[in-house]
Amino acid sequence: MERKVWRRPLTEVQKFEANEYVAACGDSGVEYYFECNAPGGTLYYYPNRDNAVDGVHADIGRDRLGGYKPCEDKHVTSAINDFYDGFVDYNDNGRQDDGEGVIVWLEMGWFMGPYVKDYHATKNLDMDSWETTRS
Repeated sequence: MERKVWRRPLTEVQKFEANEYVAACGDSGVEYYFECNAPGGTLYYYPNRDNAVDGVHADIGRDRLGGYKPCEDKHVTSAINDFYDGFVDYNDNGRQDDGEGVIVWLEMGWFMGPYVKDYHATKNLDMDSWETTRS
């Protein structure tokens, strides 16, 4: 007859150490730096998004933000959803013409509902070229 031997269960614990080879999911933790450098004028944005934020939009559903003057500062945000296609209406005709496209950043506030607290615009339409960091 075979005799059974009881053994104490062993628990093996390994310490997780993050390193540069650990991939992050999506763009969470990314901060985007952009310059508020679009020339001054009447600023519009398209609240209905299309396939890309690149200063070009086929929709006529635009909203007027009002007078705009660049602050020339470099801003940082981690909220990629706060960027919209838009344009600065240099010739005051109420529509987007060639060379007027910008990317608009809306800083939202909340007081009895959401509202646009501040806005900035950049002429750099290639978001992939923007400086980014991981937070």
